[in-house]
Amino acid sequence: MRCPHEVLIAIRGLNTMLANLGSKRILVTGGAGFLGSHLCEALLRSGHHVICLDNLSTGLRRNIEHLTDTEHFSFIKHDIVTPIALEVDQIFNLACPASPPHYQADPIHTTKTSVLGSLNLLELARRRNARFLQASTSEVYGDPNVHPQVEGYWGNVNPFGPRACYDEGKRCAETLCFDYHQRHGVEVKIARIFNTYGPRMRPDDGRVVSNFIVQALKGDDITIYGDGSQTRSFCFVDDLIDGFLCLMASPASFTGPVNLGNPCEFAIGELAEQVIELTGSRSRIVNHPLPTDDPRQRCPNISLAMRELGWQPRVTLFEGLGRTIRHFDGLLANAASKLVEVA
Repeated sequence: MRCPHEVLIAIRGLNTMLANLGSKRILVTGGAGFLGSHLCEALLRSGHHVICLDNLSTGLRRNIEHLTDTEHFSFIKHDIVTPIALEVDQIFNLACPASPPHYQADPIHTTKTSVLGSLNLLELARRRNARFLQASTSEVYGDPNVHPQVEGYWGNVNPFGPRACYDEGKRCAETLCFDYHQRHGVEVKIARIFNTYGPRMRPDDGRVVSNFIVQALKGDDITIYGDGSQTRSFCFVDDLIDGFLCLMASPASFTGPVNLGNPCEFAIGELAEQVIELTGSRSRIVNHPLPTDDPRQRCPNISLAMRELGWQPRVTLFEGLGRTIRHFDGLLANAASKLVEVA
């Protein structure tokens, strides 16, 4: 483990190196995570210099291993709850556990990540005159009484429930963004992310798409919480990353929040059946009680994104599930071969 002095020297060296380069210097927090690693790839393809920052609490080194030898890519292991000094032109703040099992494991730290972490990064953006994109969430709408959800809806959130550390933390982060924009002139962008899936989701992610695919590939029972009639909209990761890039490149006057998600709505039971069909699995569907505060409906109105960003998702659920299933099939096969080697 590197001592704080060594880390400081490395950061100063990185700052000096990047200051001499002409391309944008872009910080991606949570960059070793599911969304963050795909974003790092997209930014590198566009010719930018990417600083990936992650504390690896839920992010994985394997998500960025293929980038580590890239000339314009750097990785820093760091928790945004602690301030950091970097020379950057843009900041994408994706740092925060996003699945219920992970953000509920340490709810206090989840809140700190959204509130203190966002505060630290907004202060960095203010000092460096950097444009700042906050990855918010459809969870700010809670269990919505308005359907589909529009950005002007204030939501129906339980501030004391098991999901509150995430929901309320993200709501507070949005407030901080607007305060820094209004008081200090920081250029902010707020993306409200709806259910997103694709390669590099963790097998133990705990979200519905990864759960169903892993259970189906293993031949285990597919677990549906509730009767399966509750709905979600599923956006493939490539489409979401395109939305991030469009939002960050939008005029300074457009702050959002803006919904980024797929407006095609699917019942959870329908999703389970499609996964079984695509995997050829013999898994049974079993039902369990619905968790506390689990939303009955979740679907974005993306009129604002279409009008202001020219963005809408293009990948169908059928195509996206196929690509995600192939990813998990390879992941599970690799894990099985390693077990055989050990035995």
